[in-house]
Amino acid sequence: MVKGGGQDQLAQDFVQFSVDAGVLRFGEFKTKAGRLSPYFFNAGLFDDGAKLGRLAQFYAQRILGSGIEFDMIFGPAYKGIPLAAAVVIELARLGRNVAYAYNRKEAKDHGEGGSLVGAPLQGRVLIVDDVMSAGTATRESIAIIRAAGATPQGVAIALDRQEKATENGADAPYSAVQYVRQQLKLDVCAIAQLSDLLQYLELNGAGTLGAHYPQVLAYRQRYGVD
Repeated sequence: MVKGGGQDQLAQDFVQFSVDAGVLRFGEFKTKAGRLSPYFFNAGLFDDGAKLGRLAQFYAQRILGSGIEFDMIFGPAYKGIPLAAAVVIELARLGRNVAYAYNRKEAKDHGEGGSLVGAPLQGRVLIVDDVMSAGTATRESIAIIRAAGATPQGVAIALDRQEKATENGADAPYSAVQYVRQQLKLDVCAIAQLSDLLQYLELNGAGTLGAHYPQVLAYRQRYGVD
């Protein structure tokens, strides 16, 4: 991912795609942490074949460019399930055929049983999810992967909000992504970050979207992390 003042074209294209798809919206939205956010990213609205296929292309490009070494992909229930399936299809199309698995929220007591579906968890596993709010889902996925005797290798997400996580109801000095990187020792790659969204709004300053720049910037200044 391009750092500093440079433009990450993949991220800019992804933000544009998310806006066009109605997945990225602006206004006033209450987050799980109780904050009033000037933007909302709802990956559940990548809700048809064309959108999901394009989303998978962004994931695959970012994953392959990240340098993260992995043998298979894991999609945590629920949003991670279609994401993982779509991403492995796109990776195969690009010449990288890997297995994938996902979990059920409730264990099945008939048929094949258990809470895991798909290929056996083994080797180095890359977790694919939409966003990372508190790192809770990632910790759960890590536990599942390790319990199966495999190695959690990294996490791929669509958007890094780059904002402080909450701990016991208070703002933490780190984001969920930083927590996963520093405390859980996993690589994390994101298709785009909040800084990319700010750059997109700034570049569209003359249009309607540019009007949201001051609010998003103020939110980042209040809750953001580097």
